[in-house]
Amino acid sequence: MILRYLLEKEFKQIFRNRFLPRIIFAFPCVALLVFPLAANFEVRDIRLCLVDHDRSHASSRLVRKIAASGYFKLSRQAPDHRSALSSVESDESDMVLQIPPGFGRDLVGTGTSRVTISANSVDGVKGGIGSAYLSGVVAGFADEIRQEIHPEPAGAGPGRIETVPRLRFNPHLRYESMMVPALMVMLLTMICGFLPALNIVSEKEKGTIEQINVTPVGKSTFILSKLLPYWLIGLLVMSIGLVIARLVYGLVPLGSLGTIYLFACLYILAISGFGLAISNHSNTMQQAMFVMFFFVMVFNLMSGLFTPVSSMPEWAQATTRINPLSYFIEAMRCVYLKGSGFRDLQPQFLALCACALVMNGWAVLSYRKTT
Repeated sequence: MILRYLLEKEFKQIFRNRFLPRIIFAFPCVALLVFPLAANFEVRDIRLCLVDHDRSHASSRLVRKIAASGYFKLSRQAPDHRSALSSVESDESDMVLQIPPGFGRDLVGTGTSRVTISANSVDGVKGGIGSAYLSGVVAGFADEIRQEIHPEPAGAGPGRIETVPRLRFNPHLRYESMMVPALMVMLLTMICGFLPALNIVSEKEKGTIEQINVTPVGKSTFILSKLLPYWLIGLLVMSIGLVIARLVYGLVPLGSLGTIYLFACLYILAISGFGLAISNHSNTMQQAMFVMFFFVMVFNLMSGLFTPVSSMPEWAQATTRINPLSYFIEAMRCVYLKGSGFRDLQPQFLALCACALVMNGWAVLSYRKTT
């Protein structure tokens, strides 16, 4: 009975705040519509400066093939290499392709020729991937010319090995397929972590916590009354995310929705308990907000949200073992892309259970109740 009245109090406090319900509904919608488009590591529209000293049919054909690849756009045609490099320094171009004199003649006569590729590697990802793209296009063009000049009949010449890649789980290489499920977890972290972190400490600042402290309400009952509203809010946010992923990006989980909601229920309890523990230790809302912001940033960056965990140093990979965000992100991606079931995700489930027990136990023990 006491829990019922405490829950009624919590929901009244939430809905009396005109700003908070709007944030709960608007934030996941805006985030899922904007973040997948902004947090995109695909390299396209690379600005290419061309230095063509040959001006032959072969060089023109190479330029057309580069433009048709869809990754490059010709930003400038410079008379020499020095002028091309100045366009890179002035941020007019990202890469420079220099075609030497006699490019077409050498390619037809000997089957080989040289070109110079210069890339702006201030952005290492863009410079490296762009150079690889351009090298691949040039190599493919050389093979076409060589095959046209010296065609090899079937069965003639040395044996060749042809590699045909088979893409599993994300055959179309859609970046949204990997990012959107992970962004849903990030949204739960932001909402179900920050709001509980500001809950108890706000009552401290208002003085209403003293009215609770003089009642016979137990510590576990009090923490449970704080957890359940955000547990329901988190499930609502997850449902909104699933609907947006289906309608906007066409993403449907290959696995069971029940598995997603099971992990969501457990994760929300874990991250909300962590927020309540921080709120118990904080004296002001500003202090709680900054402490929670610090931990949320660490959780997000060390969870595999943007970069694979396997690419991190060993000490960083060790820290992900105590990061509940990494387990839920891995589970979401497995359910969406691989169709994994509960049996496949038992290690992640047990790890989240441990996180939920530790964080909620910490929240109960850290609540200082005086009677």
